[in-house]
Amino acid sequence: MAVEAPDEFLAAVTRLRQAGLRPEILLQEVPAPQRIAPHALALSAEVVQEEEELATGRFVLLYDPSGQDAWEGTFRAVTFVRAALEPELGSDQLLAQVGWTWLQEALQAVGAQYVAAGGTVTRVISESFGSLAGRNPSVELELRASWSPLDDPALHLQAWGQLLCTVAGLPPLPDGVAPLPHRR
Repeated sequence: MAVEAPDEFLAAVTRLRQAGLRPEILLQEVPAPQRIAPHALALSAEVVQEEEELATGRFVLLYDPSGQDAWEGTFRAVTFVRAALEPELGSDQLLAQVGWTWLQEALQAVGAQYVAAGGTVTRVISESFGSLAGRNPSVELELRASWSPLDDPALHLQAWGQLLCTVAGLPPLPDGVAPLPHRR
């Protein structure tokens, strides 16, 4: 027998589904993890511009009405972002720190309040050899992070959307320009 979701979680899900993200972000609901928390919503995204995929990611909102000590709350945002970068960035020793700063700045830009943030930033450098030697080296940035929202989870989805676009190399929206909600 399935446990009915509490009103607090259902309200958060409604706000997430109505959140306005940039038009370059194609967002869809995907199956959520079942064992981490009693209630969860998972969203998958691609940043696409001129039919080219620039970044991908996943945003999962977990909810445990009893709370979890490590979360320091009842909600937990768990995220993943991946994008190809310019090959010369692969040797930048500060790339991981810059990636983490992008996340913090995105949360700050929307005024999202949170605690217990943690994560990893990985740069993947691929070079080809042998019969593949003609391929150019490639660099990908992967950012995995989680934190506990202290306010509206939709703000945190908006911040994550900004992070996706930053990693994808899109310039920020001009002041006063608001993204429109997407149909899912």
